[in-house]
Amino acid sequence: MTEYDIDEMTPPDPAPAPAAPGMTPADAADAARLVAFGLQPKLLPARDAEYAELLRRHRDEPAFARLADAVAAGLGLIVLEVSPRAGMAVTAAEDSVFAVRMGDYARRAATDSADRFLHGLAHLAVAALAFPRPEDLADDGYIGRVTVNGVDAFVRQACRRLEERAEEQGENSDPATGAPGLESAWRVYARRSATGATKDARRLAGSTTGIIAKAVAFLVDSGFLQRTGDDSGGTYRTTARYQLQVRDMAASAAMAELLELGVVPVSDGSASLLPPDESDDLDLVADAGLPFHS
Repeated sequence: MTEYDIDEMTPPDPAPAPAAPGMTPADAADAARLVAFGLQPKLLPARDAEYAELLRRHRDEPAFARLADAVAAGLGLIVLEVSPRAGMAVTAAEDSVFAVRMGDYARRAATDSADRFLHGLAHLAVAALAFPRPEDLADDGYIGRVTVNGVDAFVRQACRRLEERAEEQGENSDPATGAPGLESAWRVYARRSATGATKDARRLAGSTTGIIAKAVAFLVDSGFLQRTGDDSGGTYRTTARYQLQVRDMAASAAMAELLELGVVPVSDGSASLLPPDESDDLDLVADAGLPFHS
């Protein structure tokens, strides 16, 4: 067999995959840069000219938008929204290397299993209190406001409602440990001190307000809340990213159950959160009035 025959039998090298129309390696680098900006939750497009320009390209150039979305998908990220208000808001899929699971957060925040449970309840309560109505989640201009003491008061009201419901239904007031649902959750929370006690009056990390403070600090670090003051244990406002995240979790059974307790009554179409009736003998922390949404 001649050398010519061998060359004829050798299959040709595969042709390179076609690039996106008009896209270059430099465009791919820009698309990856946009995703990198999206992974910095505290970075606001209004404060970074390059970020704002890449967002404009995503809006105005369909080929670039598809490329950036493909980069995000390849990293296991789900694009929630790309806009000047939220930036490139992404959340990690369960199998993404960027996934931060609530269980991982809780294990870092506390070693006790009961404390880990309370951290999860605190996050659920913050979300429910920040956006008490479906309209709030649907309105891009809506800003929720919460306080540490207000969240604690809210959960303790829920505990009282759950206790009353259990008594009305003649249920065992102290079911087996690990029973599912909020019916068992209130017992763990209600028995925990709101602030604890130290010689210098600092709140204990294991108290309910201490746990809530850790939860909101995590949300601040994640770009979901912004601290606005020190009143009522710390005051916070929601960000566009947090609204998108809560929209994603709004259908969860736990949040629906919490809202259905009627602790956040809305009867006139406003978003105000009503304090408990004077007849409710609730043992709330000092200055724990519920926050009101403007």
